[in-house]
Amino acid sequence: MFDLTGRVAVITGGSSGIGVQFAKALAEQGADVVIIARRMEKLEAVAEEIRKTGRKCLPVAADLSKEDEIKKAVAEIVQKCGKIDILVNNAGTSAVAPAESMTDEEWNRVMGLNLDSVFFVAREFGKEMIKNKYGRVINIASMYGLVGSNNPSVPTAVYHASKGGVVNLTRALAAEWAKYNITVNAICPGFFPSEMTNSLFDTEEFQNYLKQTTPIARGGREGELNPALIYLASDEASYTTGSMVVVDGGTTAI
Repeated sequence: MFDLTGRVAVITGGSSGIGVQFAKALAEQGADVVIIARRMEKLEAVAEEIRKTGRKCLPVAADLSKEDEIKKAVAEIVQKCGKIDILVNNAGTSAVAPAESMTDEEWNRVMGLNLDSVFFVAREFGKEMIKNKYGRVINIASMYGLVGSNNPSVPTAVYHASKGGVVNLTRALAAEWAKYNITVNAICPGFFPSEMTNSLFDTEEFQNYLKQTTPIARGGREGELNPALIYLASDEASYTTGSMVVVDGGTTAI
């Protein structure tokens, strides 16, 4: 089960953090992978690691906030890989400020990458999947797309709003594209170490917050998102679409 041999998987935000973990996890299941981010030097380093496992890995530099660069990336991938089977819409960002202090510029920057570009990427890659009558789209949302938060360390209404948009965009695309044999699902992580959160994890205040608000009493660990990803990317998930797979240690259960 969950064999991805012969599949081509595209991971946005694939140069660091969870995106790298996702790329390696899909390669381990047999997929050839394409990693997209802005920094080619970081992409090349990740690609070399993956190639050592015997899988193909194509690094593609693109700014996903720019529609024309998304289209160029799709064209390059189709030319070099022949098709696109799996899309992991992982690129994202955040801004931390109380709602009353959030600037228009910060709001627009976060919404632009976390929601606008998720739609633009899904749309352009989805066109190729529609042609082939096959696709697995996996959007990376957040538990904060499902609930609010009173965490004093992370006041970020814009992040909540953007990820809530991803959650309902996932449902809408799932309903529209089911007729093309394309499933669209989302993973909603809790707190995992990443470039955005490493500084938080290092504080005693945040560790105490995790223990108080998470039934498992800790943040996520490397690899704990991979099983959900692999399932949703697989043929075995053919009857799963429009679903939110929450991986948050139980935070949203209480």
